[in-house]
Amino acid sequence: MDKDKEKNMPKGKYIEAVGRRKTSTARIRISESSKATFIVNDRDAKEYFKTEGERRLILDPMIKGLPTGSLKKWSVEVHVMGGGIHSQAEAIRHGLARALALSDTALRAGLKTLGFLKRDSRAKERRKFGLKKARKAPQWSKR
Repeated sequence: MDKDKEKNMPKGKYIEAVGRRKTSTARIRISESSKATFIVNDRDAKEYFKTEGERRLILDPMIKGLPTGSLKKWSVEVHVMGGGIHSQAEAIRHGLARALALSDTALRAGLKTLGFLKRDSRAKERRKFGLKKARKAPQWSKR
């Protein structure tokens, strides 16, 4: 009985999830609607992400993760901050996959095998005292 409640969301309800990559954080809200929309920081996704590759990246969980016969249309609203534009796109992909997995537990296995639910924790290493960069030391001379 609980699984039926998860699949059929009441009107006006949304599912919220957080996605992260490097220093970017994306807060995603998805809700079922009659028309599919994708809003990023109060702008259309096509306006926010200029390149086709980044647009494809944020839509990957919906295109590859959902079954082909899925008739649900999602209204997606995203607030993303920090990092660069590509890092933000990857954070959105991570959060959107998490939100879709919360909406329907049957989608989780497919999203997991595609690697969309995995948090990529790689980030820039901090600079250490006495070094020029994180690991680059000043040139050594014998005399």
